[in-house]
Amino acid sequence: MSAEKSEDIIEAPRSDSRESISLGKIEADNDGEIFKRGEGIEDFRTVHWIHTSVIFLKLIFATGVLTIPSAMYTLGAFPGAINVLGWQFLNTWCALIQGQFRNNHAGCHSIADMGNVVGGKIVKELSGILFLVAFIIVAASGMVGVSTALNALSNHSLCTNYFSIIAAAMVGVFASVRKFEKIAWVTWVGFISVFVAVFIVVVGVTTLDRPAAAPQEGPYDFGYHVFGHPTFAASITAASTIFCSGAGTSAFLPVMSEMRNPREYSKAVTWCMGLVTAAYLSFSLVVYKYCGQWVASPSLGSAGPLVKKIAYGIGIIGLCVSGALYVHVSAKYVFVRILRNSRHLQANTVVHWGAWMGCISAMTVISFLIASGVPIFNYLLSLAGSLAFAPLALSLPGWLWIHDHADYYKGNWWKKVLYGLHVILIVIGLFLTVGGTYGVIVQIKDAYKDGTISSAFSCADNSNSS
Repeated sequence: MSAEKSEDIIEAPRSDSRESISLGKIEADNDGEIFKRGEGIEDFRTVHWIHTSVIFLKLIFATGVLTIPSAMYTLGAFPGAINVLGWQFLNTWCALIQGQFRNNHAGCHSIADMGNVVGGKIVKELSGILFLVAFIIVAASGMVGVSTALNALSNHSLCTNYFSIIAAAMVGVFASVRKFEKIAWVTWVGFISVFVAVFIVVVGVTTLDRPAAAPQEGPYDFGYHVFGHPTFAASITAASTIFCSGAGTSAFLPVMSEMRNPREYSKAVTWCMGLVTAAYLSFSLVVYKYCGQWVASPSLGSAGPLVKKIAYGIGIIGLCVSGALYVHVSAKYVFVRILRNSRHLQANTVVHWGAWMGCISAMTVISFLIASGVPIFNYLLSLAGSLAFAPLALSLPGWLWIHDHADYYKGNWWKKVLYGLHVILIVIGLFLTVGGTYGVIVQIKDAYKDGTISSAFSCADNSNSS
C-alpha cells in the first residue's frame, strides 16, 4: 500500500476546540476527552506511549501463547501458521481503526461509546454487554492459569477449587490499582516473566527425546501434521482460539483514554502487535514441532514436570497480571458508566472509591464463577473469541470504518475496494460469532461427557495435555 493511500486511511481529522466545563465546583479543561484536566481533580491522563505499548503487550501476549500450540495440533502446522498471521493482521488493522475512530470522536471511552456513535443506544448497550462478557471470560482464563500454576508448584497439595479462590484473590488485589499509570510498572514484570517462562519451555521441549506427556517406551503416535483433518466444530474452535489470542484490542481503548497523548496510540499498537505476532508464530511452531499432539494446555506444562515447575514459578506473576488487567478494564468500563459526568469520577470521594472497589469485587467474583464452571484454558479463550471478541474486534471496527468513510462507496475504484473489504470484515466477524460459538459449545459438551472436565467446582486438576 502506498504512503499516500495509507495516510488516507489512517489519519484522522483533528479538532483543537477546548472549552471550560464545570464538574461540581471543579473547573476543568474540556478537549472532548472523558477524563478532564484541571485544578482540583485527579489527572488520569498520565500514561506514556511506551508504557501503553507494554500494557497492550501484557493484555495480548500471556494467554494466546499458552494455547496456540494445541490449536495447531487440531489444524496442522501450515493452516495453524496461516491462522496466526491472518488473524493477527486483521486484529492489528482493526485496532488501528478503533484508534482512528476514537481520535475522530474523543468522547469515546470504550467500544460501547463507539457503538453508540454508529448505531445508537441499542448498539451501545449490546457492545457494552459483549465487552464485559469477553473480558470477564478472559479474566477467568487468567485465574485458571494461576490456579494451574499453583497446582503445579504444590504438587496438587490442595483442592483445585481452593487454588481458584486464591487465584481470584490475587487477581482482584492487582486489579484494584486505580490508574493504568500505576499498574504499568507491574506489566513490565508480568510480560518479562511470561516471556521468559515460555522461552524456557520452548528450549526445554527441544532437549527431550520424546514429548514429556507421551509414552516413554515403545511405539506411539507423535501426532505432528502439516495439515490436520479436524471436524468443523474442532477446526472452528481452534481458529477461534488463535483469533482470540490477539483479539483483545477493545481493551486498548480505556488505556488510550489515559494516555498523555492519544495521537501516539498507533505507535504503541504497531510495536505491540508486531512483537506479539513474531512471538506467537515462532514459539507455537517450535512447541508443536517437538510435542505434536502431546502439547499441554496451557503449554507451559509441555516440557516435563521439572521444567513445568520452573516455568510456572517464573510465569505466575505474568499470569496473575494478565487476569488483573482483564478485571481492571471490565471494572473500569462499569465504573465510568456509573460515574460519568459526575464530579465523583475524578474526585477522591467515598462514592468514587466505593464504586471502584465494588466494580472490582463484582468482576472478580463473576470471573471466578466462570473459571470454576469451565476450567479448561483453551475452551474459555475460544468461547470468549467467538461469542464476544468476533463481533467486537472484527464486525464493529468494520462498521466504524464505514461510518467515517461513507463517501468511499461512491469514490474511485480503490476506495470502492476498501469499502467492500470492510463489508467483508463485518461478515467474517458474524460468521466467526455463530460458527465459533457453536463449535466451542459442542467441544465443552463433549469434554463433560468424556470426563475431560469432571464437574464445576471440582477438586480435580482440569489442565489437559491435548
